[in-house]
Order: sequence, then C-alpha cells, then structure tokens
Amino acid sequence: MSSVTQMIQTHPGRKEELERQLTETLEAASACAQVCRICADACLGEQSVDHLRTCIRTDLDCADICAATAAVLSRQAGSSPTLVQAVLEACRTACSACAAECEQHAEMHEHCRICAEACRRCEQACTDLLAALT
Repeated sequence: MSSVTQMIQTHPGRKEELERQLTETLEAASACAQVCRICADACLGEQSVDHLRTCIRTDLDCADICAATAAVLSRQAGSSPTLVQAVLEACRTACSACAAECEQHAEMHEHCRICAEACRRCEQACTDLLAALT
C-alpha cells in the first residue's frame, strides 16, 4: 500500500468510493510531473536541440500543470468540485498534448517514449477520476 493511499484512507473528509481513482490520479500526476521535467532536461542534453524546442516547452508546461493538479487533489478538506474538475480537465489536456509531442520523437529518443507513456497514464487517470466525480 502506498503512502498516498494510506494518507487518503486516514483523511477525515475521505470519500471511499473515490479512493482508488484519487490515489491513481495523484500518483500519476506526481510521476508525470517528474518524468516531464526529466524529459525536458534530456532533450536539452541531446546533440541537436532545435527540433526539440516544442517538446521541451510542452514537457515543462505539462510538468507544471501535473504538479498543480497533484497539489489540488491532495487537499480534500472543503475542496471545490468545480475547481477540481477544471484542474483535471487542464491536466488531461496538457498530458494529451505532451504525449502527442513526445510520440513524434519516441523512435529517436527513448526519454520521449517514456514521457509519452507517463503522460498517457496520467491523461487516463484524469479521465477516470472525472468520470467518477460526475
């Protein structure tokens, strides 16, 4: 059992029916933020960076949005359902865009393939949590 799961299970505002989706989304968004930052740095380390400019920017934007999403989702006490849904939508959009960009470079750069996979996992986790909230 992960620490995130344990914390969610001990929270006084706990919603048992959302525990699995909330945990998965928190973990996916946190992981995606880290992976996107690392991918951007790896792109900067490549021999030719010019063709990776959009990828780097998209990685960094996605990392920031995923980190913000994880932060908002970790605050369950009195959270606004409208805000949570908006953040999840933004995260899903950012992950979709980042995955699409990284997939264009995945055959040449392994870090882009890994990043695209992390983004797709986060995108799906956001989609699943949004469905559970509505």
